[in-house]
Amino acid sequence: MQAERAVATAGGAAAPPALALSVVSPCFNEEAGVAEFCSRVSAAVRDAGFADHEIVLVDDGSTDATWDRIRALAAADPHIVAIKLSRNYGHQAALTAGLAAATGALVFVLDSDLQDPPELLGPMRDLLVAEKAEVVYGRRRSRKGETAFKRLTAAGFYRLLDAMTETRIPLDTGDFRLMTHRMAQILTSMPERDRFIRGMVSWAGFKQLPFEYDRDARHSGETKFSLRRMLRFASDALLSFSLVPLRLAGLLSALMFVAVLVLLLYVGISFFFHPAPGWTSTALIILTTSAVQLFTLAVIGEYVGRLYIDSKQRPLFIIEEVVREDRSA
Repeated sequence: MQAERAVATAGGAAAPPALALSVVSPCFNEEAGVAEFCSRVSAAVRDAGFADHEIVLVDDGSTDATWDRIRALAAADPHIVAIKLSRNYGHQAALTAGLAAATGALVFVLDSDLQDPPELLGPMRDLLVAEKAEVVYGRRRSRKGETAFKRLTAAGFYRLLDAMTETRIPLDTGDFRLMTHRMAQILTSMPERDRFIRGMVSWAGFKQLPFEYDRDARHSGETKFSLRRMLRFASDALLSFSLVPLRLAGLLSALMFVAVLVLLLYVGISFFFHPAPGWTSTALIILTTSAVQLFTLAVIGEYVGRLYIDSKQRPLFIIEEVVREDRSA
């Protein structure tokens, strides 16, 4: 067995595909289900008739025994490539690390919680080949095992994103998809840090087809997407693909300017007909204009802050260890 240590960033030219298929999956605290995931993926690959393949598992700074399980699986199966990141960089960065390591002519992306059935690999491959597409993405008909709040907020988010972006991002989709090696290279070459990969795939263009399916409940454990993470993910998506928040801030400022002018006119008229100290009107004007200014500065500051972070050009992720069984042995 060979162990590699490296520092990696997204981007750069990749070697021509060496395998028929790469399966890429980020893992974070999935010790209870990663073995079952590999078992089902391996069976799905065999059923789909792929001659050779690899399963790239990226441990995104797990705090449980996920890495130990992944490393043991890689030692027992030469098709499994285990990648350990130096800390938790987030789902999208971990997925990028897996895409950068993938060497297959086709790349199958799915999460290790088994909500997206690996058994759909064969039908998705058939559709991609028959239609000569670059991407076949899963579109959810239903979502088992999720709360009504999660389903409602997810549906609202995708529709809000669709309304606010010029890039047409398919509704009710995740990162579950089958793509060509060329598309994987395009994604890893994009340098932005605040990554929203399903939007980046849509932005890249080419022929992309939906594949409708019913999403299963998690095989084990609990979701890692807390409300805070969900909000952060939503803000990354909106700010990465839309200038609407900036335009909304400008529009709101203009509307409030008109409202202040109207209020000033009212105060001026009142001064002649109903003399009063007027401190209430003055305070209202100050508070209103201050609120608009602070909102506008906050929106601009969010964009500027992201530019500042990007300007540092730090690696998107750092790989601590790679475990890959030597197939030639």
